[in-house]
Amino acid sequence: MKKKLKKLKLMIVVCAVTLSMLACGGLVSVPKLTDADNDQIVNIGDSIFALSGDIYEKLHSYAGETWRHYAISGARMIGGGFVAKPIPRQYHEAKKDDSNIRVVYMDGGANDILSPSLLFDPYKCKGSISQDCKDLIDDVYVETVNLLNEMDRDGVQQVIFLGYYYIKKGLYGDLSVLNDSVDHGDKRLADACRNSTVNCEFVDPRSSFLDDYIILDGIHPNKEGSDVLADLIWDVIDVEGSS
Repeated sequence: MKKKLKKLKLMIVVCAVTLSMLACGGLVSVPKLTDADNDQIVNIGDSIFALSGDIYEKLHSYAGETWRHYAISGARMIGGGFVAKPIPRQYHEAKKDDSNIRVVYMDGGANDILSPSLLFDPYKCKGSISQDCKDLIDDVYVETVNLLNEMDRDGVQQVIFLGYYYIKKGLYGDLSVLNDSVDHGDKRLADACRNSTVNCEFVDPRSSFLDDYIILDGIHPNKEGSDVLADLIWDVIDVEGSS
């Protein structure tokens, strides 16, 4: 009963946050690209990619070709389908469109923490991270490992998992109080990458990413920040299939 009440409370929180974000345009996404020059390289994830699409533009300019992308603003690793297609389902959609996927570059997990934290913070992810918040992040870890192992079974040769940078004060308040959760989340996402069976490279942007790279909402990258993230991905992605 206690778990059911907690899940119900979380659903109410996420619905309220979603309505708030929709009201200010927070869930805008660039259109998916399901038929590209090179369909073997695929992106899935959340608004770090999907809000502006600047990371795609930079990577495509480097590659001299387009790649498929399915990321949606507001997407979570676990559930949340009434807000945006969950990240595992984005991968399943990409497989349905063309199962010959060689490389996946992605992110995921931030909205699982951020959405409930923006209002009532039921998991106490703000400030010093609580055990409830760590347990939530561990749930994301398990879902991430399962997804990465699925990719391995499907024959994906490389996954680049982009971690999260520190966020700051903005339109949604002082989000820097979530940075302990960012630290723990990145640690567990890196663990997921390392402990999965697929060839997975975790890309940690925290040391490369400045406050000045974040737009007024305190969360998302501006053009300069997107270019930095694109460069980090480009440094490790196996474009030519040499691995």
